[in-house]
Amino acid sequence: MMKKKLILNGVCASLLLSCVFANAQVGGTQKIKSTDPVAASTTAPIAAPVITSVASPSKSEEALVAVTPVNAIRVLLVADRETTLSSSVTAKIKKLHVSIGVHFEAGQTLVEFDCEEPVARLNIANAELSGAVEAHEAKVRMQGLEQASDVEVALAASAAAKGRAQVELQRAQVDLCTIKAPWSGRVAKVHVRTHMSVTPSQAMVDLIKNGPLRLKLNVPSRLLGQMKAGRVFDVVIDETGKTYSARMLALNSRVDPVSQTIEIEATIVKNTPDLLPGMSGVAHIASLR
Repeated sequence: MMKKKLILNGVCASLLLSCVFANAQVGGTQKIKSTDPVAASTTAPIAAPVITSVASPSKSEEALVAVTPVNAIRVLLVADRETTLSSSVTAKIKKLHVSIGVHFEAGQTLVEFDCEEPVARLNIANAELSGAVEAHEAKVRMQGLEQASDVEVALAASAAAKGRAQVELQRAQVDLCTIKAPWSGRVAKVHVRTHMSVTPSQAMVDLIKNGPLRLKLNVPSRLLGQMKAGRVFDVVIDETGKTYSARMLALNSRVDPVSQTIEIEATIVKNTPDLLPGMSGVAHIASLR
């Protein structure tokens, strides 16, 4: 009996050794569960080192950095003068003489309101003025005949003056029935339509004045020593791809402490009709002359 037990133990030991040997051959990274800490440490797999690569800049990015001038500064074109015409009265638009992009001259009528009521009030004021003037002249003649006192003549003169003031007031109201252009230019935007009722201060038409455009740019403060009114530099506009000459007009009275830049206003030297407000480009400060 004892001999059989020894034979069984030997068979089991040989099977166990065969399994261990097979596992070692199949994969060296698999762990064998053991109670011996030394054996566990020797059979544990070793992690491979992680290699991190840093991406180098592409050729296009290197080319972009290489061709970008150091003193190239973005600029914005703005109109020399622009305004928004608004209504001064509550009225209905009778006729609209403008549309987007239309050119107009100084003093040209742009908007007409329906003015029947103001014109009627003006006619009433004129009639009252005529009666007050006649009454005053009659009092003056009666005063010559000693039939009217000085007080009556003065009251008649006051009534006539009041009538004249009423006429001027109603004429001013009638003048508000037409909106005229303050200067020559072009229409940028129309906010209203014909037969539309408007209220006081309501925007109606955006206008842009004709003439050379202005440029706005923010120059680094380290270049402040080179910036002087009257100096000329070159500007390349993105929309046209052309180069234009610009002259500095004014420098801001302070430097922006956050961006360390100073705002500068300039103007295009020549009147170029192909440029429009809102276009942008690059100013080459290296071309200052």
